[in-house]
Amino acid sequence: MTFDDLGLSPALLEALAEQKYTQPYPIQLEAIPAILKKKDVLGIAQTGSGKTASYVLPILMNLQNSAVSQSRHINVLVLVPTRELAMQVGEVFYMLGKDLPKRIKTMAVYGGVSINPQMMRMNGVNVLIATPGRLLELTESNAVHLSNIETLVLDEADKMLNIGFKEEMDRILALLPKKRQNLLFSATLNEDVTSINQILLHDPVVIKIEPEKDYIDLINQLGYFVSEERKGPLLRYIIKSQNLEQVLVFTSSTFKADTVADKLRNNGIKASAIHSKKSQGARTEALAKFKAGTLRVLVATDLMSRGIDIQFLPHVINYELPRSPKDYIHRIGRTGRAENPGEAISLVTPEEQHHFRIIQKKMGKPITMIDSEGLDLQGY
Repeated sequence: MTFDDLGLSPALLEALAEQKYTQPYPIQLEAIPAILKKKDVLGIAQTGSGKTASYVLPILMNLQNSAVSQSRHINVLVLVPTRELAMQVGEVFYMLGKDLPKRIKTMAVYGGVSINPQMMRMNGVNVLIATPGRLLELTESNAVHLSNIETLVLDEADKMLNIGFKEEMDRILALLPKKRQNLLFSATLNEDVTSINQILLHDPVVIKIEPEKDYIDLINQLGYFVSEERKGPLLRYIIKSQNLEQVLVFTSSTFKADTVADKLRNNGIKASAIHSKKSQGARTEALAKFKAGTLRVLVATDLMSRGIDIQFLPHVINYELPRSPKDYIHRIGRTGRAENPGEAISLVTPEEQHHFRIIQKKMGKPITMIDSEGLDLQGY
């Protein structure tokens, strides 16, 4: 089946062709027809599987066929956990909707920057992509009204519905009309997402796309047994000795991300950390340099990685393991995308070995391990 078979308009098909999108992903094949019929959707699919376009395309199509708002009463609200993801989703809406016959005004709003320009540009917005905190600031200032929302999207729903966002999400949901279309998309399925199914969704179309075996097979996975004190030198040894470029390194905390990035820079490796405590300007600059290939290493936390979308990212390194096997797959899924091979390396301390065995068992794929004790890390 092609995009032509999904009921999209000629203008959207032309936009897809311009962006070199030829065949729909499995999530798009199921989600687009359901959303066009105004059904609620719960979509679970791996990173890089086309989730964003699976809701952007039918939303743009539905807006072409309905009366769009010309005031501060928006039609579609897309909630995302990070500023980076807000910008990324905004770009997809712009790229696919810029040549539509009926103009659709899309805007991304997030904290870390001045609110005044966002307030001034809000008039006539049809699709608003927002982080929860900034959205509440805008509603409190009467810069935007949510009473006419026709469609609500939670992108990275597992993160949006965890305890860290609960108070903000409760306040936002109370401002929305009861009758609306609800679309929840996530890379991982956990209890937060399944429990919210009963609260938010009405007779939803549930789409769960299992990761293909070939997708995991595209990623060359390797692990190193290492003591905690040798982790830093080992990381620098791997990057330097293998001459790795464009490396995404994962840590479990903002403090550790800063520490790792500092030590990399002190040892002559261009690196920056990206996390929630960084200013928006610093985060945008680091991500732009990383995508352009002028920054060798980007050190990120799990939450912040949700806005990092690089089609041909070659290397992912787990400096610290994630808490769940599903988060592990989400991390390494940043590489090995679009049928291009990638490499995922994990640094595993003695305390993490049992957890890493569980990750391998859940994934159904053993990982070759190297004992780093035999490596000379002097000078790294």
